[in-house]
Amino acid sequence: MITVTINNKVLKAKEEQTILQIATDNGIYIPTLCHMDGIHDTYSCRICVVEVEGARTLIPSCASKATDGMVINTASDSVLSARRNIINLLLSNGEHNCLACEKSGECSLQKIAYELGIETPAFIMESMDKATVDDSSVMIVRDNRRCILCRRCVTACNDIACNDVLSVGFRGSETTIICDNNIAMGESTCVQCGQCVQACPVGALTNRKSIGKARSWETTHVRTTCAYCGVGCQLDLHMKGDEIVKVTGVEDALPNKGRLCVKGRYGYDFIYSGERLTSPLIKENGIFRKASWDEALDLVASKFKAIIEKDGPDAVGGISCARSINEDSYQMQKLFRAAFKSANIDHCARVCHAPTVAGLITSFGTGGMTNSIGEMANTNMLFVIGSNMTEAHPVAATFVKNGKRNGAKLIVVDPRRHRLADYADEFAQIKVGSDVAFLNGLMNVLITEDLYDKEFVENCCDNWDALKEKVLEYPPKRVSEISGVSEEQIIKIARMLAENKPGMAMYTLGITEHTCGTNNVMSVANLQMVLGNIGKENAGVNPLRGQNNVQGACDMGALPNVYHGYQQVTDPAAKAKFEKAWGVEGLPDKNGLMIPDMISGLKTKEVKGLYIFGENIVGTEPDISHVIECLEAAEFIVCNDIFETETTQYADVVLPAAAWSEDEGTFTNCERRVSLVRKVKDAPGLAMPNWWIFKQIAKRFGQNWEANSGQEIWDNEIAPLAPFFEGITFKKIQGDGIQWPCNCIESPGTQILHLDGNFTRGKGHLMALDWTPPAEVPDTEYPFTLSTGRRLYHYHTRTQTGRAQGLNELLPEEYADISVEDAERLGIEHNEMIIVKSRRGTVTVKAQVSDRIPEGLVWMAMHYFENNCNWLTGRATDTITKTPEYKACAVAIEKIS
Repeated sequence: MITVTINNKVLKAKEEQTILQIATDNGIYIPTLCHMDGIHDTYSCRICVVEVEGARTLIPSCASKATDGMVINTASDSVLSARRNIINLLLSNGEHNCLACEKSGECSLQKIAYELGIETPAFIMESMDKATVDDSSVMIVRDNRRCILCRRCVTACNDIACNDVLSVGFRGSETTIICDNNIAMGESTCVQCGQCVQACPVGALTNRKSIGKARSWETTHVRTTCAYCGVGCQLDLHMKGDEIVKVTGVEDALPNKGRLCVKGRYGYDFIYSGERLTSPLIKENGIFRKASWDEALDLVASKFKAIIEKDGPDAVGGISCARSINEDSYQMQKLFRAAFKSANIDHCARVCHAPTVAGLITSFGTGGMTNSIGEMANTNMLFVIGSNMTEAHPVAATFVKNGKRNGAKLIVVDPRRHRLADYADEFAQIKVGSDVAFLNGLMNVLITEDLYDKEFVENCCDNWDALKEKVLEYPPKRVSEISGVSEEQIIKIARMLAENKPGMAMYTLGITEHTCGTNNVMSVANLQMVLGNIGKENAGVNPLRGQNNVQGACDMGALPNVYHGYQQVTDPAAKAKFEKAWGVEGLPDKNGLMIPDMISGLKTKEVKGLYIFGENIVGTEPDISHVIECLEAAEFIVCNDIFETETTQYADVVLPAAAWSEDEGTFTNCERRVSLVRKVKDAPGLAMPNWWIFKQIAKRFGQNWEANSGQEIWDNEIAPLAPFFEGITFKKIQGDGIQWPCNCIESPGTQILHLDGNFTRGKGHLMALDWTPPAEVPDTEYPFTLSTGRRLYHYHTRTQTGRAQGLNELLPEEYADISVEDAERLGIEHNEMIIVKSRRGTVTVKAQVSDRIPEGLVWMAMHYFENNCNWLTGRATDTITKTPEYKACAVAIEKIS
C-alpha cells in the first residue's frame, strides 16, 4: 500500500493503481471521455489531466500510476483551464446540437461542458465536409459529425467484443472511425451487437430502434435477465412508462460484464407485438373462438379428469418450457405429479442438453457446468468442441476471444470452420459424429506419451484400468481414419492440452445431439479428468446451454425422472418428502415418458391428452411430418403460449400467457447462476402468468396452492424443498445471481464444482467408451450429411426474434450451406434455389456456397417453417436420453431445373 494526497485528502491505495482509479475508489470525480476501466486505454482525450506537485506539466490521471507521497490536485485553475480548452475544441470541431441529439441528457461531452460552464464553443472551425451519417446498417446509425475520436467504440469492438470491425482510419484532420476497409457499416462484417453504441460517450453511435422514443431524463432503469441463450446476460431496460425504449448491458454485472449480443440488445420488442394472444381460445368445429378463463379452465380440467379416470395418469403428458421462468416449470411439474399423479413431464432439454445432465451426473455426480463464463478470459487453454459459440452464445465467445488475446491457447474442433476457428491455434475439422473416437485418440496420446495427470487420476477417479484399456484401442492412425483429422494434428493437440494447464473444455449441441450424445459428454469428461482439469479455477467441463432457462427447467424437475433439485422420483424418501410438503398422497414412484414417447404415444393411443407449454414442437422436433400426424391423432391438446404457432393450430384449447418482462421470477443460466427476471409491464388482454394457469387447474382437481407470485413460489417452496437452492432467496439475488449449490442462507453459492477433485459422487468415474457411427450415413441415394443448428440473428421466429423489429431484416430467410467443391460439381450458384431432400421430406431453399463447409456436408437451421431443417431430420435418438440426432442425417441436394 502507498499513501497519496488528493485535494488535501490523505488516502491509502494499492501500489499499482492509477491516479484515476484511486480517485474513483474514494469518490473523487475526475471527468473522462476515452477511459474504459479494466481495458487498455487509448489515452486520447486528455480531459482527465490533473496537477501533481513536482511535475512540469499536467498529467493524464488514467495513464499515470500513483507513487508513495504523491500530492494531486484534480481541480486547480490550470487543470480547469486545460479542460475548458479541450472541451471547446471538441465542441467546435463537429456538429454537437444537443436539441436534436439522441444522447442529450446522458452525453459525457454535454455533461463536462455544463460542469465547466461552457455555453457556446469558444472557437469557430470549418465544417466537417467529409464527416457523414452512415445509416446503412439495420440496428445502428453512425454520425461521424458528432464523433470526438475518443476511440471507445474501437476498444469495445476489438478488445471487448473482439469482432475487429472498427478501427481508426486516415490521419491528421481527416482521421475518422471506419468499418473494415472504410466501407459502410451495413456492408461490413459488423454483427450489430451494439457494444460500440453502449461505449460511445456522445451521439456518434445510436440505436436505430430507440430514435425518437424518449429522452434520457424521461426513462427509468430496470435490471433483468436476457430472454435468449443460456449465458444469462444482465440487461438494463430503459423504460418510458411500460415501454422498453432501449436495452444496455449492466456494466460489471455477472456473467456478461456489460456485454450483449444483437438479440439481447435489440430483440426485446416481441412482447409488444399486436399479434399476441390476448384471450383463451376453444376450438369448435375446427375453428377457434374466444372464451372466458373459467370456461377454458373448466374444459381443460374436465377433459384431463376424464382421460385419467378412463385410461389412467400415464395417458396424459406435459411438455414444459425452457424459455419461461423457473417458477412456471416448477408449477407445471407439480401439477402433473400432485394433481394428475403422472410422471409424464419433460421439456426441451430432451432435444438439446439431456445428454449433458445424464453424462455429467454419471461422470461427476452433478449435471451442470463445472466453472464460470468469466474464467474463459483467464485460463491457459480453451478447448472448444461441437460449439459454434460466436453465433449460438456470442457473449460467451467474447470471453473465449479475450482469453486467446490474454495468451491462452485455443483449440477448436468442429465439422465447420465457423468464425471462432479463425482465432484458433489449432482447428481440427472432424467428420460429423466422430467425437468419441477423436477424444479417445487424444487420451491415447496422453497415456502412451505419459502426459496425463497421474496424481489426479489415482486419487480422484475410478475405473482407470478400463478406460486405459479402451483408449489404447484408438491409436492416432485409427482415429485419423474415423475422424478425418491427421495423425500429426491429433498428436499435436494432445501435447498442447498437456502443456497448457489449467484448461477449460466447452461444448454445445455438436456434442449432445447424436445417437451417442451421452457418450460424447462422458468422453469430454474423461479427457478433462485425465488432464486433471477438474475442481480448479479456469478449468472444468463447461456445456453452454441453448435456451435461456433450459438449465432452470431441468433444475425445477421438468423431467420424467426427478423432482426439482434432481431428487429422484424413484426414491421413497423423496416421494414421502413431497407428499408431505404438497399435502397429497400417491405421487408416482416410477419414471415417466420422454417427449419422443409422448408424441409417438398420441398416434398409438397410449397417450390421449398432451399439455404443451410454450414449445412449438411442430417446428422444433425432428421429422415434422411425423409430429403433425401424431398431433392430429390426439384426443385432447392444450397449449399455453404468447402467440399462435404451428403447434397451437392443433390444440383444442389455447391459453394466453404472460411473456418475459410481464411476470417476476428467475432464470438459471448455464453456469448455474439463478438471476431475477423483473416485471416491467402487464400482459396484454386477458393473458396471465403460467404459474397462475397451472394453479387454477390444480384448484379444479381439489388442490389449494397458497403461493401467489414468483417470489412466493421460490422462497416458500422451491428453495426450502431442495438442498441445492436452500440458501437462495429473492432478497439475495437482487444484484448478481447466485450459483447453486447454495445450501444455506450464509453461503455465497458455488463458483466451481468438485473443488480439489472432491466429486459429488465421491470419485470421478472414467467411462470406457466405444465410437459408434451416426444412425444414418450417406449412401448413393442420399450422398450428403445434413447437420443443423441456429444462426446468429434468430432464435424462435414464431414467438420471439421473428416478432422483433429488425432481426428479420438481418436474416430474412433460411439457407442451405454447402461447400464450394460440391457447388462447383453440381453447377449450383451462390443464392440459387435448390432442393434438399431426405427419407422424410423435401424443402426448397436458397443455397449459400461457403468455404467454411467441408465437402459432403449440408448445414441448415430451423428458423423458418417452410424450409425448416426438421422436415428432413430423422427420429434416431441418443440411446440413453432419447435426444434426437439433429446433427447427422443423410440428404440429397438437387438443382431446380
